[in-house]
Amino acid sequence: MESAKDYHTAQALLEWQIELGATDAIGDVPVDRYALPDTAPKAKIPAHRQAAPEKPAQVDPVAVAKSAAKGAGSLDQLRAVMDAFEHCELKRGARQLVFADGTPGARVMIVGEAPGRDEDREGKPFVGRAGQLLDRMLAAIDLDRTQNVYITNVLPWRPPQNRDPKPEEIGMMKPFLERHVTLAKPDVLVVMGNISCQAVLGKRGITRLRGQWDQAMDLPVIPMFHPAYLLRQPQMKRQAWADLLDLKAHLKGNR
Repeated sequence: MESAKDYHTAQALLEWQIELGATDAIGDVPVDRYALPDTAPKAKIPAHRQAAPEKPAQVDPVAVAKSAAKGAGSLDQLRAVMDAFEHCELKRGARQLVFADGTPGARVMIVGEAPGRDEDREGKPFVGRAGQLLDRMLAAIDLDRTQNVYITNVLPWRPPQNRDPKPEEIGMMKPFLERHVTLAKPDVLVVMGNISCQAVLGKRGITRLRGQWDQAMDLPVIPMFHPAYLLRQPQMKRQAWADLLDLKAHLKGNR
C-alpha cells in the first residue's frame, strides 16, 4: 500500500503542474511533433539581400497600335479601336476623338496634322477658320468634302495648347493612319503641313516639299501648305493655288 506521504507528495506535484498550465492529460493517440507546422518566427532578411520585385513587362504602344489597326476591317471598326487605344497621353487631355470627315471612298484623301480647339469641340477635322479656307480652296478646283473628298489627321486628339506632336506620338498613331488610308481607298493623298509630311513621307520642310509629287502607302502623294499656315502667311496662297491646279490636272489624267 502507498503511504500517505507518497499520496500528498503526488497531489502536491499535480497541483504544481496545474499552476504551470498543464491541465490536459496525455491523449490516447500519439502525436508526431515533427509533422506539425513550424510556427516559430522567421528570421528577417536584410533589405539589401532581399530579391527585387519583378517589374511588369513594358508595353510597346506601336506594337499594340499595329495589332489593333490590323484587326479593323472597316472604318467604323477602326474608329472604335482608335477610341479604345489607351497608350497615347493626348487622349487624356482631349475632349473627344477626331476621326474623319467627308466622303469615304473619295479619290482624294487629305491628311492634316492634329485637331485644334474647334475640331476638338466638334469632333471633326478642319472645321475652324482653317477648315473654312480649305473648303474654299477645294471648291476652286471643283472638290467638296461632302461629295468627293475624305479628310483625316495624323493625330486624332488635340495636343495641349496646340503644340506640335512629339515624334513618339506620331510613331504610335501611324499604324492607325496607314490602316485608315487602306480602308478609305483613295487614288491620291494630299498631306498638309510639316507634321503630315513627317508622318507619311518621313520628311520635313514643307516650303521645299510642297508641290513635289512623291510616293507613300502605295499612292501618289502631293504635299501642300496647311490652311492654318496660309492664314498666317497669305502671300503663300499663290504657291498653294499652283499646287491645287496640279492636283486637278492629276485627277483629270493630264499629268
